[in-house]
Amino acid sequence: MNTEHKRDNRNAKLLYEATRPFAEESLTKSWWFTGSTFALLVLTLIAAGMIAWWPVRIALSMLGGLLMVRAFVMYHDFMHGAILRKSRIGKIVYHLYGLISLTPARSWRHSHNYHHANVGKPIPVKEQVFSLLTSDIGAVPLMTAEMWKQTTPFQRLRYRISRHPVTFLFAYVTVFLFSICLLPLLTNPRKFWDGALSILVHGGMIAALCVFGGFQVAFFAFILPFAIAAALGAYLFFAQHNFRDMKILPTEEWSHFRAALESSSYLKLGPIMSWFSGNIGYHHVHHLNSKIPFYRLREAMREIPELQNATVTTLWPKDIIDCLQLSLWDTANNRLISFREAASA
Repeated sequence: MNTEHKRDNRNAKLLYEATRPFAEESLTKSWWFTGSTFALLVLTLIAAGMIAWWPVRIALSMLGGLLMVRAFVMYHDFMHGAILRKSRIGKIVYHLYGLISLTPARSWRHSHNYHHANVGKPIPVKEQVFSLLTSDIGAVPLMTAEMWKQTTPFQRLRYRISRHPVTFLFAYVTVFLFSICLLPLLTNPRKFWDGALSILVHGGMIAALCVFGGFQVAFFAFILPFAIAAALGAYLFFAQHNFRDMKILPTEEWSHFRAALESSSYLKLGPIMSWFSGNIGYHHVHHLNSKIPFYRLREAMREIPELQNATVTTLWPKDIIDCLQLSLWDTANNRLISFREAASA
């Protein structure tokens, strides 16, 4: 086992070294994608607010939601130091976007860095809360089938809610407002004070749009696009770590390298959705080296053979339904199973 562990560490180091050339950003590209994306987003939202014909308005709101997803992935990259690492203007732009999008920097950095350091890793038994196998910090929690059978009705309800499709559908409130802003703020207000600022900025934008344009302008130009972006973003994040063949690795076998390749998926998307999602589908590549800019993830996968064997998921209805049904970890067979499978076992 010791020899295998050393070999894994050596392979991981070599693979990480192979990704390092792709972690070099192009400032020209970073600024072009930042400027063009935010310009398109602002113009689209203005049009959604001004055009009165509702079919066009809804279409523009949907387009605005997709552009918000792309802008958020770029914010996510900025927070990883993958783009505009030393730019003061970039810091102002993206920190402001983080406040507007209910993802204040302090809360987001804390939860997302924890996620990267612990994806696919079980919680130590002495630290487990509500009998969770994996943490709910920066991620959707996971129980084993055995834990599920031993939990109280309240714990079961809480767990079902955390993984229910309706929770993802209304991620605007459940994920972004509550989990990312309110919960950290209430838990540690001194550390996560920017959660309150984010709520004020976000709410202030809605109030200003209502005052100067009316509720319909606020709804189509901001509320609906953000609701669409939040729902899609929450599902994308969930699906990339909740799929058939996903692995939960024993603590002694866990490594950053294995978690990237075995606990993260390659979400295969067409060129249009890849653009709107900022190439986040290459999630296993991102988890291996989070310093790779979003516009170089595909290049890294194409050039490094070891990255081409990741588990593939898609946004086809069959895969979405399958993903949403996988809710518990089967320790006997090392795989995700549904509540129905657990009940019949």
